Amino acid sequence: MHDVRELLEMGPEAVRRLARRRHTLEPDALQGAHRRRAQALRAVSALRADLKAAARTGGAAPSPQAREAARQLRERVQQAEAAAQRAEAELADLLLALPNLPLDEVPDGHRDSDAVEIRRGGPPPATAAGARHHAEIGEALGILDPARAARLSGARFTVTRGPGARLERALGDFFLDLHTREHGYTEHGVPYLVNRATMTATGQLPKFADDLFATGAGERELFMVPTAEVPLTNLAAGDLLDAASLPLALTARTPCFRAEAGSYGRDTRGILRLHQFEKVELVRICAAEDAPRQLEVMLGHAEECLRRLQLSYRVVLLAAGDLGFSARKTYDIEVWLPGSGAYREISSVSDCGTFQARRAGIRVRTPGGAHQMAATLNGSALPIGRTLAALLEQGRRPDGSVHLPPALHPYAGFSRILGDGTTD
Repeated sequence: MHDVRELLEMGPEAVRRLARRRHTLEPDALQGAHRRRAQALRAVSALRADLKAAARTGGAAPSPQAREAARQLRERVQQAEAAAQRAEAELADLLLALPNLPLDEVPDGHRDSDAVEIRRGGPPPATAAGARHHAEIGEALGILDPARAARLSGARFTVTRGPGARLERALGDFFLDLHTREHGYTEHGVPYLVNRATMTATGQLPKFADDLFATGAGERELFMVPTAEVPLTNLAAGDLLDAASLPLALTARTPCFRAEAGSYGRDTRGILRLHQFEKVELVRICAAEDAPRQLEVMLGHAEECLRRLQLSYRVVLLAAGDLGFSARKTYDIEVWLPGSGAYREISSVSDCGTFQARRAGIRVRTPGGAHQMAATLNGSALPIGRTLAALLEQGRRPDGSVHLPPALHPYAGFSRILGDGTTD
């Protein structure tokens, strides 16, 4: 969320920056809503002052005329308060619909091809010639079973079996151990169902309501988390953090639930785009001026997962028009999938600046005693399913077996999945 005064002071600069995201800012509408709220608040303040003055002059036994005048004044106060609430809601609706402002260092464009490659890592990409898609590999080994998942839940679900399920568990444990023991994150167990305010604070609502799974209504309305970023960031909602305690580094492994509205027909085969998947998420909360450095730190933590797994990948800087709603700068890490002959996103690492913190009310107390908005950052490190897909495709051998990287051997309890689905 934005500070309306800052946006209006920026004027054409705010219009320019949002246009890079293909979003049209209407300053006149924003200015009008801001003015109406200010006028409504002034009216409430003036009427409350009149009511207090009337109470002082009425004495202990006011006349019938004075009581009637006070009653009418109280009604006017209530009406003015209702008008102020409507004006506040009007302005909030406008602000909540505005995405974050992209940094100028982010390239122009809105397509995947507009992203700028930063570097490559891991071993050289294996040739796509003769490679197999992970769905084909997993089904041949008997460790992926989308057909039975479809019986249970419909499309875009999967069932893992035997070594596949064991490998999912191993990946989650490996990622969490790496981040907590070596990267300094504190592991959390968080709710998988959260309220509307929590979703709004991180930017999922109101923009992405169609992508969410909701349950209940009214006081029982809850949303299934699309990523652990939502509960982890909101652990600090409403808090005033001491600068000396920063950065906060939080992690959790959760299931993630996404309706994937608008993506039908894309990645229908395999486990790259499911309604339910598991992911280890990283969140960092820091002082606003430290956010650029923390973004590079978090990117390094996500890359280390892939380096330890000996997977081929590359890092790209997303174009302004391809940024997530709450992000002002994002690196995507794309893993090589020889079965598709392409790099595909496996992690997004984003700097949200003060955008989410303003919505969630997360502030920092500086050494000088001033209060400032915090900055929030988040990144996947890593999604279990997409990592499993990469391991199957990059680890497959001509005999049909899949070899695992040494880092996973102690977690999985095996080093290979053989062609008949057994392990050794």
